[in-house]
Amino acid sequence: MVNLEWYRTFKAIYQYGTLTRAAQELMISQPNVSIQLASLESYIGQQLFIRMPRKMMPTEYGKMLYTQIVESMDNLERVESEFKRTVVNKAPSIQLGTPSEVFNNYLAEHMGSHPDLLLNVEYGLADVLIEKLLNHELDVAIITKKNKQEDSITYEPLFTESFMVVCNPNLDTSEFDKLATEDNITKIEQWLKKRHWFAYSSDLALIRRFWRENFKKRPILKLQATIPDNDAILKAVANSDRLAITSDLIAGRQLQKGLIKVLWKGNSPATNTIYLAYDKNRTQPHYIDKVRTFIKMYIDTVK
Repeated sequence: MVNLEWYRTFKAIYQYGTLTRAAQELMISQPNVSIQLASLESYIGQQLFIRMPRKMMPTEYGKMLYTQIVESMDNLERVESEFKRTVVNKAPSIQLGTPSEVFNNYLAEHMGSHPDLLLNVEYGLADVLIEKLLNHELDVAIITKKNKQEDSITYEPLFTESFMVVCNPNLDTSEFDKLATEDNITKIEQWLKKRHWFAYSSDLALIRRFWRENFKKRPILKLQATIPDNDAILKAVANSDRLAITSDLIAGRQLQKGLIKVLWKGNSPATNTIYLAYDKNRTQPHYIDKVRTFIKMYIDTVK
């Protein structure tokens, strides 16, 4: 009788391309992976992979077998995962990665309204969150950019954020407003360069992006401070005459409350897509749906 683990091993080799990666995913030794593949090939009577120097290439028989078993194997793994979460653990939780500003400003206050949504929240920037998804330390994450070299993660667009220059609402900006009305792009840049700025990091990532879109060059600015916290930057702007670049997503609540104001949105919109990222082969669609609905329900009210 055929061993079900042979098919599980075959599926892992097919999807990850190497015996080493398949062994890591299955949490068994590489020799065991080789033995199980050899047993399946012997049972079927056909070679399923061609062993290349760096990759296992499926044969035509391998491709045919994969298309016939993958749906059944996926369904079995979903049942297994669901059983572990709901029966063994009793109180299943979702490992959610997110930028701190998104959770703090939009989601935290609504957690009590969703008793069936059990989250283990972890803060981080996009690169860190993607790495944790790849290492299966997170089920789903809200991230600000894709890792184009890794195709095992699904990136589902959630929102498009737009960047802007913000300032203290009491700052006298009449001179700048006149320049903006006249659309004098040279003098607009000169005015902005005279001001002092707050930035998230010394590489001026957001500022550079906004500057390239609108002035077609790199910014040369008077930097007051780098503050690795977007909420803290907005608080600093609200209590000074300094400027900063932020987005309508990051600053949505502060703008609504009048704590800061938009100085200039630019002539050429600088935008960025926010993604819901997950490994669809490991995370149950039911949990992804829950997180997606929760996020969009509250961020849509502000954006």
